[in-house]
Amino acid sequence: MLYPELFKTMEAVRWNMASDIPWDDFDRSKLSDEQAYTIKMNAITEWAALPATEMFLRDNRGDSDFCAFMSVWFFEEQKHALVLIEYLRRFRPDLVPTEEELHKVRFEFDPAPELETLMLHFCGEVRLNHWYRRAAEWHTEPVIRAIYQTISRDEARHAGAYLQYMRRALHDRGQRVSEQARLSFSKIGVLMASASRTAQAMHPTNLHVNKGLFPNDTVQSRLPEPGWLEHWLDTQIRFDGNWEQKVASRILHILSSLMGRSFDTVKDLNRYRKEINQLAAAGGQSELIVPAGT
Repeated sequence: MLYPELFKTMEAVRWNMASDIPWDDFDRSKLSDEQAYTIKMNAITEWAALPATEMFLRDNRGDSDFCAFMSVWFFEEQKHALVLIEYLRRFRPDLVPTEEELHKVRFEFDPAPELETLMLHFCGEVRLNHWYRRAAEWHTEPVIRAIYQTISRDEARHAGAYLQYMRRALHDRGQRVSEQARLSFSKIGVLMASASRTAQAMHPTNLHVNKGLFPNDTVQSRLPEPGWLEHWLDTQIRFDGNWEQKVASRILHILSSLMGRSFDTVKDLNRYRKEINQLAAAGGQSELIVPAGT
């Protein structure tokens, strides 16, 4: 089981909201209305860990180890929402999200293949780490900069934890699961590493997840300002092509290590995806067993 060790390692580096955030360093002159509003939108977005956790627990009912890990992930993600809300409560109480605004992002996600969802959220954590690093650079007020730096490190650790479950699927759950993992990870990897070619941000909170609620079935569509995310990325924190390339490179590097192949570009990964799809259709998956220990 991975959960016991993951709990220990995350417990060892867990930050305390009362003592590890430099609240006394607040400088009101360095917080604009524009910046404060983005904090509210981020807080509501982080609150969406609640329906995501409900989805994970439902779709991974047969995996108690992973579901137990959700207790750590859910706690830390909700803590991100809470620290942003606490910042607003202290310094911009007029912008504190209402319970109604928070509850609006809690809705049911359609069932989905659990390995694809795992890969999707691994990529989402990698992307969030980079988004929040950029947000820390864009903000000018010292306390919120420290908060974004803190939660960006959490997102990196979460990506590392998901990576352990991805590696387990490839090596420790038998041939059938390993084959499906390769198909799922390469498929979602192509999608999530191709964000520079799409009109929307490639993150779980911006993807459609409930056909019955379409088009209001993304987390972002349920925010007080549905178009906020694109504006935040493009105009405010300026998450440009160079930053997108950093995300794509990280995803490709990790998949290269996992699959025992070299993926320098998304095209390389897409060729591999097509290759294993063809072998799967032909019944030749056994030729693609991932080398142990990668």
